[in-house]
Amino acid sequence: MMFKQVIQRNISTSIKKKFIRNINVSHSRGGDAKFLQRSHRIRTPIGRQAVLQAAAELPKTTRLSIEGLVECDLLGFQLLNSSLFNKGSAFSIEEREAFKLTGLLPSKVNTLNEQVERAYKQLCYLKTPLAKNDFCASMRVQNKVLFYALVRRHIRELLPIIYTPTEGDAIAAYSHRFRKPEGCFLDITDINSIDDRLSRFGEEKDIDYIVVSDGEGILGIGDQGVGGVRIAISKLALMTLCAGIHPGRVIPVCLDAGTNNENLLNDDLYMGNRFPRLKGEKYDKFVEKFIISVKRRFPGAVVHFEDFGVTNARRILQKYRNVVPCFNDDIQGTGAVVMASITAALKITDRKLLDSEIVIYGAGSAGLGVADQITNHMVAHGATPEYARSRIHCLDRNGLITDAATGTATEDQLKYADKDSEWEGINKKSLLEVVKKIKPTVLVGCSTQPGAFTEEIVREMYKHNPRPIIFPLSNPTRLHEAIPEDLMKWTDNQALIATGSPFQPVNGYTISENNNCFTFPGIGLGALLSRAAIISDTMISAAVDQLASMSPSFKDPKAGLLPRLEEIDEVSAHVATALVLQAIKEGVARVESEERPGGGSVRVPRDYKSCVDWVKSQMWKPLYRAMAKVEHVPEIHTYQS
Repeated sequence: MMFKQVIQRNISTSIKKKFIRNINVSHSRGGDAKFLQRSHRIRTPIGRQAVLQAAAELPKTTRLSIEGLVECDLLGFQLLNSSLFNKGSAFSIEEREAFKLTGLLPSKVNTLNEQVERAYKQLCYLKTPLAKNDFCASMRVQNKVLFYALVRRHIRELLPIIYTPTEGDAIAAYSHRFRKPEGCFLDITDINSIDDRLSRFGEEKDIDYIVVSDGEGILGIGDQGVGGVRIAISKLALMTLCAGIHPGRVIPVCLDAGTNNENLLNDDLYMGNRFPRLKGEKYDKFVEKFIISVKRRFPGAVVHFEDFGVTNARRILQKYRNVVPCFNDDIQGTGAVVMASITAALKITDRKLLDSEIVIYGAGSAGLGVADQITNHMVAHGATPEYARSRIHCLDRNGLITDAATGTATEDQLKYADKDSEWEGINKKSLLEVVKKIKPTVLVGCSTQPGAFTEEIVREMYKHNPRPIIFPLSNPTRLHEAIPEDLMKWTDNQALIATGSPFQPVNGYTISENNNCFTFPGIGLGALLSRAAIISDTMISAAVDQLASMSPSFKDPKAGLLPRLEEIDEVSAHVATALVLQAIKEGVARVESEERPGGGSVRVPRDYKSCVDWVKSQMWKPLYRAMAKVEHVPEIHTYQS
């Protein structure tokens, strides 16, 4: 009776009849058991806005559609302690009464804008980046909407706080600054418990995206053991911030295989396994057990590998990329954003990728990832793999990699080996000599060797290349191969530059940050929304082309090679769309075999603009939505409620 009274108080008779008809939908609407459970339980909209929305509510187009009410089955302190449902002082009077919050909040009802303003003022009182990182982490576990709204409004200022470089300091101090556990911790000494541990996070319907790290190669600071869980948490925060991945449908996973960090092993407060990092067969079985469990329990989830060590990252990706839809940001994300910047720079200067010569200084995971993506992109545009690799020249700590380096170079590095016979009498350890011989179109730095791109080297490149493309990518800033101000001075402002860290404009020219945020969120979102069986090289190439096409430098020569960071959600939507359409083209998209929540099959628009709208309709946004009070139905609601 109270439910109908709410309707009668708030909406007209015609709307009331429509709304009751939708709630009391008959069994003939569809045979899906979950739909019937959803449509026959008590669902009470709270407040006038909620009632009006419910009356006009249309069936969802996919299970991730963001239209409509937020269904909540929590009350009182349990609701306030849920970071997903908590609105804090923004709960309306009607919501406070319905969810038993009266007496638990001050009388003033705030807007989200007021809350963001208050939170930002509190943040500004803090003096150190690490203190601000702690503040943001605390907010994230209290109120996710407020956290993401705050960071989104101040993204350029706060991205370095919640991610690199500040997050590296937080990870290094993880065991000393530990407050509240987040994530799933898997133990190499108990691999038979992996499935049980993952089960805490639900089942197939509950999880869309998993970021996993073994903590061995964290953000340029090396092995951080169990603290690596924070990189998985941070990466997922960026997936939500930049691409609208629902923050309640993800799992950050730490593979605790021990650590070779002596400081951690000797630290009484260290919270992970206190033994040297295990490797070989035991490590491989650990990873395999994890993948098998994910494939069985969350078959629709995308697996995102993050900050694995150099000896494991590439081989794990290659081993499992056709087993589950998976992606390694350090390898593919870095390579993709670099390739997009190169593509934009070449288009600006009317040059062709297949005619380019590329020198990559630093042939670790990131450098080889860049080389691989350039190769894949060349192949996608008509080259053979052999030709593509012949245009790429890689240097490691021993100098230029040639076919004579079989004792020092890895198998992956040797794919890009020059013929040693062509380098007789030339000092292959000298980057200057390599530049003199190759006369590169593009020079990429992934070496962590500060100042490696000297004035002499840059001027030599400029002598043979009137618009040199130079990307010093090593992080943090103190490890950059060169700074943009010097590069512009040495090339008379003709260099096309993208960096690994943010820099101020030089002589009016915007310096783009080759931030992975421009690629991996959109790639992950596209893989998720298409329910891709795999993430192929050509799917990533489609995403690269789309990102490159959005370069603002096509309209303004002084603009950067990449879009503004403030446009990141729009960029991610377009990158995701390109990947979705390519997945459909390749026959690896499974989304159209899914049933819509309201019955019938999901249908993805083939028209690009309509597909962008379809993608955006499934991107979570940091807004307080109207709420409906419901009973808990395990088949519908997640572990988080």
